Order: sequence, then C-alpha cells, then structure tokens
Amino acid sequence: MDLDDAFRRWNVPLFRYLARSCGDPVLARDAVQETFLRLHARRDDPPRALRPWLFTTAMNVVRDTRRTEAGRADLLRRHADGVPGPRAEPDPDRELERARIRARVRGALDQLREKERTALLMREEGFKQREIADALGTTTASVGTLVARALDKLARTLESPHGGLP
Repeated sequence: MDLDDAFRRWNVPLFRYLARSCGDPVLARDAVQETFLRLHARRDDPPRALRPWLFTTAMNVVRDTRRTEAGRADLLRRHADGVPGPRAEPDPDRELERARIRARVRGALDQLREKERTALLMREEGFKQREIADALGTTTASVGTLVARALDKLARTLESPHGGLP
C-alpha cells in the first residue's frame, strides 16, 4: 500500500466528510491526521477495503475526541467557577448569516439517528451502498431506507418554524 497515494487521494474527501459530520473543521483536520497515522501504523497489515476503513476510523476518532473533550469540559465546569471565558469579536453580517444557516443544518443533522446521519453523509461523499453498508454493519437494502428516512427527517426539520434550532 502506498501511503502517500492514499493520503493524496483521500485526505480532502475525508476532511470534507468529517467537517460536515461533526461541524468542526479543526476537529475534522485533527481526526484526518490521526486516521492517517493509524493507517501508517498498519502499513504491514493494510485494511482490505481502504476507503470504508478510513471513514469508519475517522468517525471513531471524532467520537473518541468528543468524549474526551466532554469529560474535560465537565471537569472545567466543576473546578473553574468564576473564571471568565474569552470574548468573541462580532462577525460581519454575512458571516453571521452563514453561521445561522450552518447552525440550522447542524441542528437538523444532530436530530437524526447516528446511523441515518452517517449513511446520509457517506452517500453525499459518493460512497456506494455496499461501502456504506460495510461501514455501518448493515445490508445494502437497509442503507437505502436509512438514507431515505434521513432525507425525509432532515427536510421536515428544516421546513419547521425552528428549523433545527433548539
């Protein structure tokens, strides 16, 4: 397996998928890096199906990172009473509107079940149904149902008055 070739081929699609999935480009970039480090560690025993392995491993990295961050945030909340947080600079109007749209879509995606969200985002990245099924541990027929259900829920949520916002 040529690691350089794998990185050139899958770095951008993997980042794009993770950024859409988790809504955090910094976390996505770090997860892509960690995923390729794990692939490098397996260079003597490469995965049989590289693309599904990369995307599944990357999502696991995101999930693990979020668990760790949640634990740290909880620790900080319990031990940092009275410590003021950083102040944010006001964004230009256009950036504010883009942030609102991203928040609506992110909120709508967050309301999907994890399998639905993963299937939908993997499909958006051009995965074949067989690849999605392998990554999710399900059948190809179930993938079609998951994607259709996810699209329907996403549309209903975005069309509602609050459109994915809490």
